[in-house]
Amino acid sequence: MATIPLTKRGAEKLKEELHRLKTVERPAVINAIAEARAQGDLSENAEYDAAKDKQGFIEGRILEIESKLAAAQVIDPSTLDAGGRVVFGATVDLEEEESGEPVTYQIVGDDEADLKQGLISVSSPIARAMIGKEAGDVAEVQAPGGIKRYEIVEVRYA
Repeated sequence: MATIPLTKRGAEKLKEELHRLKTVERPAVINAIAEARAQGDLSENAEYDAAKDKQGFIEGRILEIESKLAAAQVIDPSTLDAGGRVVFGATVDLEEEESGEPVTYQIVGDDEADLKQGLISVSSPIARAMIGKEAGDVAEVQAPGGIKRYEIVEVRYA
């Protein structure tokens, strides 16, 4: 099985979600199924069907998280020393060449990505364009509107 890169923060979030699913969500749906079952005829019981569907989703998500954590390679960005190069976990300050607009991204695992928080997936086009580069280099990204060029201003590992 291939390893899945995760930042330390991303692994903690997955562990928290797993704990919540096992200790809160799973018992709640079991109770909902028991209550719906007590109402009698299951063939026309919408509450029972909804609770069973939710149980299936919860159990599937638990298995998914457990397999991701088992295959995870947890990387703590603060312990990295990549010689100023952009690597997984690095926080990168960029400047879009055409508009001069500054932007900051941290390269994270696929499950952690959240563009609104400046977290981009390691498999995204912009992350792939930046990997291995250092401050002063230019990353070219094929965007829907054409090629965008970003100058790498600073690379941090915090």
